[in-house]
Formats: sequence, structure tokens, C-alpha cells
Amino acid sequence: MSISLVLAAVLIVFLGALTRTVFGFGEAVVSMPLLALLPVHLHTSVSLVGLVGLTIASLGVTFGWRHVNRRELLPLITAAVVGIPVGLTLVNVVPEQITTGILGIALSTYGIYSLTRQFFTTAEAQHRLHHPVWGFIFGFSSGVFGSAYNFNGVPVAIYGSLRGWHPHNFRSTMQAYFFMSGTLIVAGQGISGMWNADVFRLYLFSLPAMVAAFLAGTTLNRRVSTTKFQRYVFLLIALLGVLLFVKSVA
Repeated sequence: MSISLVLAAVLIVFLGALTRTVFGFGEAVVSMPLLALLPVHLHTSVSLVGLVGLTIASLGVTFGWRHVNRRELLPLITAAVVGIPVGLTLVNVVPEQITTGILGIALSTYGIYSLTRQFFTTAEAQHRLHHPVWGFIFGFSSGVFGSAYNFNGVPVAIYGSLRGWHPHNFRSTMQAYFFMSGTLIVAGQGISGMWNADVFRLYLFSLPAMVAAFLAGTTLNRRVSTTKFQRYVFLLIALLGVLLFVKSVA
């Protein structure tokens, strides 16, 4: 593995970790498509982002546990446990070209949704999601996408937005969910044979970048209005999704 490849991967980890720290989620939707453009095996990318996400979640829970909405966590985690084996089967059985295409579609969908979600986040939508079954549906989806592509945050972020979580509760509850589901996902990825020497090599090189991203992101979260920045990030995610999908069918 060349030095330039390692540096590129570390930079991508930094960008993903910074996004997670500022917004409370999103490191995978930034890191995964960028890593997929590098000559790195999909399993290596998935496992690396899983370990990075768990590390950042551990730091986030340590400093924000007081704002965690524990009632919302139970159905999400319970359903995620069921969905994780499904996602692991998907990523180990389905050809990489197909999973890359699915990843591209998921990213584009999420980016477009995030840019237009103000049209969906209404009192009526929150009322429709009041029933506990929605927590299980989104939790199951999170388990599937989390173990397959580390996209466990995407369904939960959509769910939290539609439920109208308060910003403090949103960020802290997301970190608690990431920590709990991430532990299961990372363990499942290891048991299913997705770990290799490159995963831990890149993870160790990325540790300083994670710490720097956490410190910088915490400062930005407190001092900077993130509305416009969020729009740019979501637009980038949608464009990266299109790029990945085109790559999968080329």
C-alpha cells in the first residue's frame, strides 16, 4: 500500500469524522463513496469506516450522554440487531459492482431527501411516525445498511428528522445509537471475515485525524451556523452517489 494511498484514505477519514462531529451523523455517506473511488477493496473500506464510526461515537457518547433520548433507542436497536445479519449476507454474497450501484442509489436518494426534507418534515408526518412500529422499520433498515455499507445513520437520521427530535437530543441520541449498533456491526464484520491487515493499518494511521476532526468539529458545532454547509454537503453526497452509480454500470 503506497504512501499516497494511505494519505488519501486518512484525509477521507478526517472529512468523514469531521462531518459526523459537526452534524451528529454522516461520516459514512462522505467517506464510503470517496474510499470507493480509491483502489481499496470494498470490504476494507466498509470495515475501516465501521471502526472509525465506532471510535467517534464513543467520544460523542462520553460528552453528550445527558441528552440521549432513551425511549427512542430501544425499538431502533432491537430492530437493528435483526437487520445486521441481513446486511452482512448482502455484502458478502452480492457482487461488488452491484453493491456499488446500490450504494450510489442510496446516496443519491439520501442527498436529494436531505435537500428537500423541509417539505416532508411536517406535523402530519411526525404524527404518522408516532406509532412504535416505525422505530422498528427504520431500525431494521439501519441494521441492513449499517452492516453492509456503514449507512446505519441514514435511516435513523431520516427517522429523527421526521419525528422532530430537538437538536441536542438528535445529536446525542444518534451518537448513542451509533455506539450500540456500531459495536454489533463491527463485531459482525469481523466475524464474517471482512477484516484484514490493511483495515487495521489504515485505522492506526487515521487515529490522529479522528482526534483532530473531533476537536475541530466540536468547535464548529458550537460556533458556526451549519445550515448552508449542510446543503453543500448533501449536494455533494447526491453527486457522489450519481458518480458511483455511473461507475457501477460503466
